[in-house]
Amino acid sequence: MHVGDRESDIYELFCIASKLGTSFLVRAQTDRLAGDGEHTVAEEPPRMAHVIEVCNDKGEAVPVTLDVKFRTIDVLPPIGKQKKYPALKLTYIHAYERDEPANRPRVDWKLITNLPVLTAQEAVEKLGWYALRWKIEVFHKVMKSGCKAEDVKLRTAERLVNLLAVFCILSWRVFWITMSSRASPAAPPDAALTAIEVQILDHLAPDKPSAGTSARGLASYALKIARLGGYLNRKSDPPPGNTVMWRGLMRLTDIALGISLAAELVGN
Repeated sequence: MHVGDRESDIYELFCIASKLGTSFLVRAQTDRLAGDGEHTVAEEPPRMAHVIEVCNDKGEAVPVTLDVKFRTIDVLPPIGKQKKYPALKLTYIHAYERDEPANRPRVDWKLITNLPVLTAQEAVEKLGWYALRWKIEVFHKVMKSGCKAEDVKLRTAERLVNLLAVFCILSWRVFWITMSSRASPAAPPDAALTAIEVQILDHLAPDKPSAGTSARGLASYALKIARLGGYLNRKSDPPPGNTVMWRGLMRLTDIALGISLAAELVGN
C-alpha cells in the first residue's frame, strides 16, 4: 500500500501500481479528465460528516468536522498521453471543512485510490491511512538526518540497497521507541530495549527510591535515552523527539559496545 502526498499525483505511477497489482492512496493536486473527457471530476453531495483532531497555532488539539464525499470514476490519461496509457477506474475522496478557520490552515484533502470505496466507513478508513503520512515523513527525516542516508557515496545499487535496508531498521527503531513511549508509557522496557541496555540506563540514571512502578515503564526509559542525547527535561519542554532519541541511542549503543569489548578483553 503506497501512501503519498501531492508530489505523488503522477498518472504514470498510477498505471505502474495497477500493473503490478499494488494499491495506492495519493493526495491529488491535478484536476484530471474523467468520463467522456468533456468534464472534470463532478461535484458530489457530502455523504457524511467526520470528526478529526488537528492542532491549532498554539499546538492544541481541537476537534474539526469534515464533510466527506467520494465517487468512483473512469479517469483518463493526460492529453498527449492517451495513446500510451489506459483509462483507470479510480476513487476520489474529498474531505474538507466548510468554513475557513482563523488560527490554522483549512483542512481540504482530495485523495485518489485504486482501492474500492463503497461505504462511508471505507472512506473514513482511507482518511485515517492518509493521516499517517506525516509519520512516514518523520521516519524519512530520521533516515536523512540521523543515518545521513543522503551523504553515502556507494557506487553500486546493490550496496546502496543493502545499506538502506540497515538504515530502515535503525530508523524504525528510533521512531518506534519514540512513538511507543508516548502511546504506551507503562509498557515494559524490554519491549523495545535489550537487557544490557536496560541495565546501563539504570546505572546511568537510577530511579529514585520513592519512584513507583510507572518509573519502570517504557516512557521512563525513553526519557533516560533522551537525556543521553541532550534532552534537558524541563517542565516547559515538549516530549522527547526523534533527534534527541537518535543521539541518545547512539551513545547508549557505544556504551554497550564498550562494555561488551571490555568483558571480552578483561573478563567478566
